[in-house]
Amino acid sequence: MTLGCARNDVDSEELAGRLAAEGWDVAASADGAEGDADVVVVNTCTFVEQAKKDSVDAVLAAGGGSPGGAKVVAVGCMAERYGAELAEALPEAAAVLGFDHYGDLPSRLDDVLAGRPLASHTPTDRRTLLPISPVKRPEAVERGSIPGHEWLPEVPRQRLDDAPVAPLKLASGCDRRCSFCAIPSFRGAFVSRDPRDVVAEAAWLADHGVAEVLLVSENSTSYGKDIDARGAAGGALERLLGELAAVPGMRRVRVSYLQPAEVRPPLLRAIAATPRVASYFDLSFQHASAPVLRRMRRFGSRETFLALCREIRALDPEAGIRSNVIVGFPGETEDDLAELEAFLAEAELDAVGVFGYSDEDGTEALDLPDKVDTAEIAARVERITRLAEHVAEDRAARRVGTTVEVLVERGEDADDEAEDGHWVGRAAHQGPEVDGECRLVGDDDLLEGLAPGVLVTGRVVDAEGVDLVVEALAVVDDTGADAADGQHVGATPVGAGAW
Repeated sequence: MTLGCARNDVDSEELAGRLAAEGWDVAASADGAEGDADVVVVNTCTFVEQAKKDSVDAVLAAGGGSPGGAKVVAVGCMAERYGAELAEALPEAAAVLGFDHYGDLPSRLDDVLAGRPLASHTPTDRRTLLPISPVKRPEAVERGSIPGHEWLPEVPRQRLDDAPVAPLKLASGCDRRCSFCAIPSFRGAFVSRDPRDVVAEAAWLADHGVAEVLLVSENSTSYGKDIDARGAAGGALERLLGELAAVPGMRRVRVSYLQPAEVRPPLLRAIAATPRVASYFDLSFQHASAPVLRRMRRFGSRETFLALCREIRALDPEAGIRSNVIVGFPGETEDDLAELEAFLAEAELDAVGVFGYSDEDGTEALDLPDKVDTAEIAARVERITRLAEHVAEDRAARRVGTTVEVLVERGEDADDEAEDGHWVGRAAHQGPEVDGECRLVGDDDLLEGLAPGVLVTGRVVDAEGVDLVVEALAVVDDTGADAADGQHVGATPVGAGAW
């Protein structure tokens, strides 16, 4: 059971792979295995207060579906962050394990089943440790099974679903010190994965039915700063995008978690123009008022963020831009909120996640003065959410008449078969699960031949909120014919080449 972000999804599949390698029968849910589960592993989240509550509820409920009383083990960010404290508060959990237990999880679960006592995880500020994190993989071994490459790392991963899109971890940890964020304290320092391992895992995913990978990390724009002597500006991410675009069977590569202060023109060009890379910019603005951003220990302003959006749309007018914002941060005034509203109206983003500020243990913001009342924060969230939804719906409506490429994900029924000829997928400007989707209509013969993972060229004929209705025109073949929507499939990869 996995809660939280796509980074946790990767961790869960890695843990599943380790368990399967040691002979465990692994299912995505406690009732998905044949018979009753002996152990339920809950991968927890601690991003915001609601996520903590959801994680606790999941641990409490995890054993309820098993008449034999499955043992419940908590892992993930909340387990790492609170350790023994969480174990004391949740006696229902047979064990609370931190990130350092991931490498030997099969042995730890053996201990749980045998009733052998396990010392509860003791949290440590991982910023003080060497940058060791769950992202690290074994060194590459000679396999020669990927065309064009003479290596393939052991990939300790087992897919827990058959969706045609899957997250792929670029790095773990973060070196930034945003005043509202506790992630660096339990995820540790920033560590880039070896690019060869990233490409090899993408090839492994493609071999297992994945048509799109979503590159995830705490801060993707920092990728390579610990690999290349020139730092992140050395073009490591741009080169990696070119390599990933060339993976056989991979139809789309998408980058997430971009830090606006670290984005440089070469990266913008690579995302906008690299073949098979979605022209999609997931930019973590957080606010647009310069005074609020400074209190957040972040850089930028309404003017600089608007300039960045203009630069992106000069490269590709149809590029997708999404972001998240926090309202109700300590000291936020009506003028600050008006500045955020003006930015959202001018920037015309495709999607905006709106969060209300909540105190987080161990953060600088916890002790900041001028806290905003909880009821007022809720009112501001509702106010900004209404504006964000209006802006996103207007942006979607203006896509009517344009040509897009849709990655087919599922039918409208639960069996991945088209209901009345309709399939559902996403265009390049739509990130998985958060940014709306496309419903395919059109020629019955064409639609009947579709399946999850197929890429289709289509014309947008209507908008339903942020969702689009797309008339399917043609299937994009493996050579990249009929490329559109910022994908540029079939061209020479930008940044491809030797490391």
